[in-house]
Amino acid sequence: MGTRAWLAVLLALAIGCEGVIGSGDGVGLERTLDAGTIPGPTPDASIAVDASVPDAGSPMDAGTGGTPGPCANGPLAAPISNCSPERLPTTGDPHEDCFERINQFRWECQCLPPLARWVDGEVCTDGNAEYDSINGVHASFSALPCGSGGRAQNECPGWPSNDQVITGCLRSMWDEGPEDGNPDTVNGHYESMASTTYTQVACGFFTTPSGDVWGVQNFD
Repeated sequence: MGTRAWLAVLLALAIGCEGVIGSGDGVGLERTLDAGTIPGPTPDASIAVDASVPDAGSPMDAGTGGTPGPCANGPLAAPISNCSPERLPTTGDPHEDCFERINQFRWECQCLPPLARWVDGEVCTDGNAEYDSINGVHASFSALPCGSGGRAQNECPGWPSNDQVITGCLRSMWDEGPEDGNPDTVNGHYESMASTTYTQVACGFFTTPSGDVWGVQNFD
C-alpha cells in the first residue's frame, strides 16, 4: 500500500476517534501564537506548544518483509533522527500538497495520527498570507482569525514559490525538533506540526506582486 493510501486510512481512523480539543487541561480552548518567522528560506520562531498525550491507538506500520515497522507500538516519544521522507507526487493543489506533507512528516517521522484537512479554513488562511505580506508576520493571527482563531500558526514569509514552501519551509520547521531547554534554539514550528491537541490544519498561500510567496499554516 502506498504512502498516500496509508495517510487516507490513518485520516479515516483519526476522524473517527475522540477529539482532543478542550481535553480538560485548560489548554484546549486557548489560541497559541507562533511568535516568530521563517523568512525564506528559514522558518519563523514559533511558540505553539500544547502538552498532550499521543494517540496510542494509531494503526500499525506493517514494515517490510513481514516485520513490524517503527510504528508498530504507536506514536514515538521523539521524531526519528534525520527523517527525510520522499515527497509525494504533487496533486496540483498546493493546499492539498501542504496538508499531505505535514501528515507525511507526522506519520513517517514520528508515527503520529494525521490531521484532517481544514478545507473551510483555507480561503481565510490564504487571506492571512496576503494580510501578513503587507502588515508583517503573524499580524493576521489576531486581526483576521480563522474559524475558532487557528490556535497555532506557522508562517513562511518571502519564499520563492509555493513548492519551496512545501518542500523547504515545512522541512525546516519539522527539523527543529522538540523543545530541548536551549533558549537559543527554535522549536515551536515542530511543536505545532507534531501536536496531538490540534485536529485539523489549513494551509494558505499568497504571491506578492514582486513574486515572493507567503505561506501560512493554521492549526485548530
